[in-house]
Amino acid sequence: MKQRIGHIALIVKDYDEAIQFYTEKLNFRLVEDTTLTADKRWVLVAPPGAGECCLLLAKATDEAQMASIGNQAGGRVFLFLFTDDFWRDYNDMLHKHISFLRPPREEVYGTVAVFEDLYGNRWDLLQPNENNKGAFL
Repeated sequence: MKQRIGHIALIVKDYDEAIQFYTEKLNFRLVEDTTLTADKRWVLVAPPGAGECCLLLAKATDEAQMASIGNQAGGRVFLFLFTDDFWRDYNDMLHKHISFLRPPREEVYGTVAVFEDLYGNRWDLLQPNENNKGAFL
């Protein structure tokens, strides 16, 4: 049996502002932006070098979804952005005014810092160390 996670839905306020943040601030690529209805689009973004899994930017359509924007994990780190060069990406993100909630630190599994996206969802920027490179693959 073979299974995989295809996409992860991320609830956003506005498609265009989310696309701009992810492509300009985090250097993600816009994989697809297809209009489905007058107010619904199929928008996929992915980090450079990503293979299969993308973020599906899903515009909130009701009050319950609006309340979840920026808090999809109840205040915990929600997503993990793995990198092959922590300091390159960390410094680039600082230059682009990404808000880091926790400074870089060395952990047993690698170098990590917590940042938030434009809505307040928490992310780990993580470069696994040599003993944990398998997690990066």
